[in-house]
Amino acid sequence: MLTEADAAAELERLAAEIAHHNRLYHDQDAPEISDADYDALMQRNAALEARFPSLVRDDSPSRKVGATPSGPLAKVRHARPMLSLDNGFSDEDVEEFVQRVRRFLRLRDDEPVALTAEPKIDGLSCSLRYERRRLVQAATRGDGTIGEDVTPNIAFVTGVPQTLPDTAPDIFEVRGEVYMAKSDFAALNQRLLEAARAAGDERKARQFANPRNAAAGSLRQKDASVTATRPLRFIYHGWGEAAALPGDTQSAVMDALDAWGFATTPLRVRCDDVAEALAQYRRIETLRADLEYDIDGVVYKVDRLDWQERLGQIGRAPRWALAHKFPAQQAQTTLRAIDIQVGRTGKLTPVARLEPVTVGGVVVTNATLHNADEIERLGARPGDRVLIQRAGDVIPQIVENLTREEPRDAWTFPTHCPVCDSTVEREEGEVDYRCTGGLICAAQRVERLIHFCSRGALDIRGLGLQQIEDFFHDGLIHAPADIFRLTEEQLLPRKKKGDVWAANLLQAINEKRTPDPVRFLFGLGIRHVGAITARDLLRAFGTVERIAEVATAANEDPQARAEIEAISGVGPAVAEALIDFFAEPHNRVAWDDLLTEVQPLPFVNEVRQSEVSGKTVVFTGTLETMSRDEAKAQAEQLGARVSGSVSAKTDLVVAGPGAGSKEKKAKELGVRVIDEAGWVAIVTAAAGSL
Repeated sequence: MLTEADAAAELERLAAEIAHHNRLYHDQDAPEISDADYDALMQRNAALEARFPSLVRDDSPSRKVGATPSGPLAKVRHARPMLSLDNGFSDEDVEEFVQRVRRFLRLRDDEPVALTAEPKIDGLSCSLRYERRRLVQAATRGDGTIGEDVTPNIAFVTGVPQTLPDTAPDIFEVRGEVYMAKSDFAALNQRLLEAARAAGDERKARQFANPRNAAAGSLRQKDASVTATRPLRFIYHGWGEAAALPGDTQSAVMDALDAWGFATTPLRVRCDDVAEALAQYRRIETLRADLEYDIDGVVYKVDRLDWQERLGQIGRAPRWALAHKFPAQQAQTTLRAIDIQVGRTGKLTPVARLEPVTVGGVVVTNATLHNADEIERLGARPGDRVLIQRAGDVIPQIVENLTREEPRDAWTFPTHCPVCDSTVEREEGEVDYRCTGGLICAAQRVERLIHFCSRGALDIRGLGLQQIEDFFHDGLIHAPADIFRLTEEQLLPRKKKGDVWAANLLQAINEKRTPDPVRFLFGLGIRHVGAITARDLLRAFGTVERIAEVATAANEDPQARAEIEAISGVGPAVAEALIDFFAEPHNRVAWDDLLTEVQPLPFVNEVRQSEVSGKTVVFTGTLETMSRDEAKAQAEQLGARVSGSVSAKTDLVVAGPGAGSKEKKAKELGVRVIDEAGWVAIVTAAAGSL
């Protein structure tokens, strides 16, 4: 049986693994796994969060979109977040999506729910901002909040009007995908190959793996003249900030955008019910191979905009839309070898090295095997013939071992770390093997340093993976504190004209001597302590020093341990990991040493101001104008914490007809009780103050 501690550990692993793949896909245009593999990770994460809602992490993939851009282009903050989409993989998923909409909106069974259906293009998401009907800015999605400014480049993309007609509003953001047609992609790769041949070194031909990578790499050029040589196109699928909308339904607004001159698809249709939507899915699937662009599914959206507004979003995705993914494409190949990679937490991940094979027009050579259980399930051994599948990226998943019955020695998981030769252990109830070498394992030390400097943690500009690996192997840094002791004399010889580079790097390092406490605590790499948990701990204790003090005392003091476990969102698994971290002498040495170089700031709790910001709200009884889910979503948007039970810590109870023991207990405790109309008044007042 899966315990809470097991679930917390797996959620931590999933958060780190999915964040890694998000960076590769969204920021570096170099994915390592297939769409199907990525979707499987997201599904597992969602299933665990549904089963253990108290373990949802601040850095949960369900709350994030893409990856924060780190390239040379200027950064742009979106006026409205560019959200991702929840996925469905079957007809039943689509039917359940519509039922969720019905339940949330409290619709009658016979109330029709019209949807729009359109192809899900596999390109680079882009937002076009028009002010007074002129294009003033183009930006990539990035992490959904911050994107990259590609305004000079967008001028060379087909399907992007520079002006809008006089009927358009003063402010309007059009959102869609920049893509490269399949024929243009093949021609581009051929030109790159011919250029390399002309230069006398065909091996150095820089060819793109697939049209999506080609489009992303071509648009995100610092030099717009490079973009000008690439055949890019834009097709819209929605909008962001708008001073006014030219319709009250999704389909009406999209029709207006058609009339404004934006490139569209004839495969977008309005469907009166689920049956029509699924019929359009089947039609698009049959046309998939003949389309000029890659697609990986069909997107459904609730047509009525007033319903979209009420449905809102949850985490990283709107409640009013769903991406219905196509089945993965498959091929056979040979498993050449199984390699082991060691991560920053000591986790050993097996990687399949494959005989190169083309799947859906893309050559793939590697696949993650996840863990020992997956290898055992497949009976995988070097030399086996395997069935692989992909859904749009480069690296597939292994679906089946076609030769598992052939006589061949079984592949066994290593008993010692391939990096430091320390023994490998697998804790009871865990799926992963881990190296016990800790700080003596070079792989873990380097990965921990990389994590400490990463964008989600201290975000030290210029100190990336390659620099950290080089500094570590050259003996310049071994622990986080060493980063802040780097000198100009050490850096200057490392590059030609290294004075500017060294000065910039030292400045970036010095800017982090008073780090944000959430980033700092997350950057320590404590097991189970992601960004959300770090924020919860700091909200309770105020400073990282106080957290260390309580965690140290908790090793022997049950009251201190209980104080940590009582924090909402923490619990026993996190408390144990935190206590173990500060009980380890090597960690204490590194911690004390680090605090001689940096002074983390105190935590400041920033919430959207409203009457219930920072307060605990309980809903009880029947709500008549909205569903319980909608009310809960409203409370969370206003900065409140929603609880399912009434206690002395409850600040407000919203009681509808049929409220029983909870309302009674609230009155006994002197907790404020209001009816549904009172709650609507609070929400309306908060909206009016924006």
